[in-house]
Amino acid sequence: MWKTEQLEERIMKVLDANDVCAIGTVAGDQPKIRYMVLFHEGLTVYLATNSRTDKVDELRENANVFVLTGYDGSSSSEIVQMEATAKLCTDNRLREKLWNDELSRWFKGLHDPEYVVLELNPTRIEYVKGESEPQVWQK
Repeated sequence: MWKTEQLEERIMKVLDANDVCAIGTVAGDQPKIRYMVLFHEGLTVYLATNSRTDKVDELRENANVFVLTGYDGSSSSEIVQMEATAKLCTDNRLREKLWNDELSRWFKGLHDPEYVVLELNPTRIEYVKGESEPQVWQK
């Protein structure tokens, strides 16, 4: 078992190395999974999205999400599985910090009112490398 600091460093290394994650939400009683571009600061994950998407509606009903990232097809992949609570953010400083030219594919610009950020605050994270036992971080 690793110390909390070591585990957090490993988790952040995986988050740093991956630009995309799968995020799971719940629509009614059905799970929904989609790929999204991944940003993070420490263990907090940020996802840029449109305020008019189904996922935003789903998160208003149930803020619990599941995030999966890291699998690269090899048996030695470092994988992060995160249970988190989502919060919708319209903070301009955060929107500016995350903005990049790729987002202009979906938004009219940085000040597009439909451009919002999902802030995912983890409650439980599993880190797995290859076939080793999962290491669990818990809030």
